[in-house]
Amino acid sequence: MVDAIVNLALGALLMAFPAPLVRLLGVPGAASAFYPSILGAVLFGIGIALFIDWSRPGAGGLGLRGAIAINLCGAAALAAWLIFGGLDLPSRGQVFLWLLVLLLGGLSAVEAAVAVIRGHRQAGGTRENPGQP
Repeated sequence: MVDAIVNLALGALLMAFPAPLVRLLGVPGAASAFYPSILGAVLFGIGIALFIDWSRPGAGGLGLRGAIAINLCGAAALAAWLIFGGLDLPSRGQVFLWLLVLLLGGLSAVEAAVAVIRGHRQAGGTRENPGQP
């Protein structure tokens, strides 16, 4: 649980990447907050995944739900940069980054579908007769 809180807090800080905090901590700044905020989103996703794992005893690790949380946080941060970040990118850069957003989002959708199917099978139900083997 502590690890989840640390990842969530650090992720939130890096997503915002406030210049005053950088100066206060005396750490190197960045010309653009792009990479620190993407890292922050991934760390935030890891924090969510760890919290999910902590709240589901016996789940056996982060699993698909954890992967979904991490991928969606990364995709959302990247999409936010592309939409609101005012990035000065050539067309090929825009296309490449949007393809990454689609890849991460699509992968998350597939992982979510697999998680639902697995959960349904483990519950012993079928589509026609829920709860019946």
